Amino acid sequence: GIVIGHEGVGRVVEVGPDVADLVAGDRVVIAPRLTCGGCTYCRRGLDNQCVNYKTIGTTVDGAFAPYLVAPARALFKIDPTLSTADAALFEPLSCVVGSVKRAPFQAGDNVAIIGGGPMGLLFALVYRAMGAGQILIVDLADYRLEFAREMGLDAALDPRAVDVPAAVRELTGIGADIVVDAVGNQVDAAVKLVRRGGHVILFGLRPESNPTMSQYAVTRYDLTLHGTFVGLLPFVQTIKLLESRRVQPSVLVTHRLPLGELSRGVELMRSQQAMKVLIDM
Repeated sequence: GIVIGHEGVGRVVEVGPDVADLVAGDRVVIAPRLTCGGCTYCRRGLDNQCVNYKTIGTTVDGAFAPYLVAPARALFKIDPTLSTADAALFEPLSCVVGSVKRAPFQAGDNVAIIGGGPMGLLFALVYRAMGAGQILIVDLADYRLEFAREMGLDAALDPRAVDVPAAVRELTGIGADIVVDAVGNQVDAAVKLVRRGGHVILFGLRPESNPTMSQYAVTRYDLTLHGTFVGLLPFVQTIKLLESRRVQPSVLVTHRLPLGELSRGVELMRSQQAMKVLIDM
């Protein structure tokens, strides 16, 4: 089977004879997306659509092991003084950094995020660092809603308790400037939360879902929908963001466990008793 684990940080212990940019002792993070560089999409700069795409931890062995053999191009050097917990979240943070660049943003814009799990809260951290106005989280899980409140976000809305579109309009005046669907099947809800002329970022992936939405609303209210499946471009920018300490994703780490308790960590995540679990080797 495949060793899982596509998020991680470690130190180089040995390099191959043709590796020029890394040496033993370098502290590195994993950029797990391995593209071919030669297909039509790679040649057009659309590496995120590579037809020969592989992923460390999904299709090739990953980081939940004492050692990992990886192509040099999948490893990026990072500040040795950056905390392990911050560095370990490089990969999911890079996905968010790439996605937020797709929708025009100005400081003071109001942002609604559907999904208060780790990815949704990473969006909140990035938008807060960018100078967003109000940041609103929508979720059904009490644990996640309370976590968002403890982070100091402006509102944590439960659709079971409030009329979310009405609440967003009341809080923002006209609706959110940007809405993020971090779940993967909430496009219809997102369209109802965004202001006229606003932008919706479709981030979550649910291949089994086929949600409906109002095409009339998209056309009549001049909405822009952005599908975002992120490739290689945000990696360097994400490292700079982490090293600046302007975004510290370690606030999402609720548990640190040894490798031998990996299965417990997975269960904590599945049962929504944890936000992000860090596994120490």
